[in-house]
Amino acid sequence: MSKQRNGHRSAVIFDVLYGFIPITEWEEQIINSPFFQRLRWVKQLGFSNYIFPGAEHNRFAHVIGVMHSMEQMLQSLGLAVPQAELFDPKARSEAAILHKSLRIAALLHDLGTFPFSHAIEYAYMRHGNASRSTRSTKDGKVKAAKTLSNNHEHLGAFIIKNTNYDGGITQILEKYYLDVNMISKIIKGESPYLVANSLMHSDLDADRMDYLLRDAHYTGMKYGQFDRDYILANLVTFDAGNGQQGFGVRENAAHAVEDFLIARFSWYSQVIKNQASAKFDIMSSHIAKSFLEHDLLYQFPDLLTFVEKRDERFFFWNDIYFMNRCQEIHLKKSIKDHKTRELTEMLLYRRAPKTLHHPLFEHRILRDGVDDKEKLLKRIHEFVAELQHTLKKHGTGREWILVDIPEKDVVFTKNPLLKHKKHMNPSLYTDSDTVKIIDRKGNPSILPERENSLMKHLSGFINFVPSVYANDQALSLLRKKKLIG
Repeated sequence: MSKQRNGHRSAVIFDVLYGFIPITEWEEQIINSPFFQRLRWVKQLGFSNYIFPGAEHNRFAHVIGVMHSMEQMLQSLGLAVPQAELFDPKARSEAAILHKSLRIAALLHDLGTFPFSHAIEYAYMRHGNASRSTRSTKDGKVKAAKTLSNNHEHLGAFIIKNTNYDGGITQILEKYYLDVNMISKIIKGESPYLVANSLMHSDLDADRMDYLLRDAHYTGMKYGQFDRDYILANLVTFDAGNGQQGFGVRENAAHAVEDFLIARFSWYSQVIKNQASAKFDIMSSHIAKSFLEHDLLYQFPDLLTFVEKRDERFFFWNDIYFMNRCQEIHLKKSIKDHKTRELTEMLLYRRAPKTLHHPLFEHRILRDGVDDKEKLLKRIHEFVAELQHTLKKHGTGREWILVDIPEKDVVFTKNPLLKHKKHMNPSLYTDSDTVKIIDRKGNPSILPERENSLMKHLSGFINFVPSVYANDQALSLLRKKKLIG
């Protein structure tokens, strides 16, 4: 719905959480572009809807919500320009450009999201770059493809910088004199503005401010709820030195922030790492990696070429594309590997593998510096190797296991003090990740260092969630060999 706002064209989008969200004319063009519309067909939580039927929400709504959260944070911090300036395409003061760029960075930060979000992305990352290392240029010459890590951040940045054609993101941004390199750096947390990096990447950023509430709403779980309005009302900037501004929270809202961090810890522990739903993500990731190895999915360099040439196949690279490939490959029996064939059928018909129960695979709360996580990981990998050896030696070739050993820890918050031998260092205040608490005199402190802070005691804890799954034949054999109870 378009209208005039302060003499300039604008539009509004109605969001289930926030109501009407005003957008500028260039944001409307971005949202209506085929690159952005693709996000309608990418689920926010992967295969979590197999367990939480309401989790059908998509990245499209999420990133609009992140943009709105960014706007609210900027307003609270006093970093927002007046609406007349925000909606004016000719307004190019440093403050206006930063405000506009932060909104767009929030809007575009998930532009390169893979089908089913992180589930398929992990397969591309493990597969690595395909053997195809060349692509054609506009003049027909062939040049080496740029080597990029196969993740959504790099793919999104590539789209932002390499789509200077009709309907392309680059063309829209440059049409309105917006710096594509600056926006890309903000998304990566590498901009020259400390406050911009923190608003986009920190324990209290615009992304987390949206997805915790949104995911809780659609799954029906209450773990992600927190006092968003109170936190927003107590955001404040501080002088981080060297001409930089940081942002933090007034000390009277410190416990509200801790509630937020606890909610996020519980959310990841109980929903994202929920074994019942996580196993389907692990299944899809294994399937996708096998498809990539057999050249049955678009390779990462293919995607870069599609983006450069405005090949419409990129716009259809979404959840539907992946499920259609699963159906086609299953029906045509295009893969001979029994494990992949069985996993594909199980994923299509929502048949879950069995969870292996063993003391080494129990969920643990570990304490950094007290519990030796590395020794535990070594024991787990050794035992998994023993399981795989047993299946290979005594099995028929139809037994398999899936291993999910977390590479990233679920934590309440990182404690940068541990890296500085618990000696306060002014550089900690330029760290963009950890929440800063601002006292009445405007002095910042790191949340985990405060004596009255729960995070002082909780920041060192890790929720370690290893999981191993197996098909019926493997479970039966491992029980027979008394390796699994």
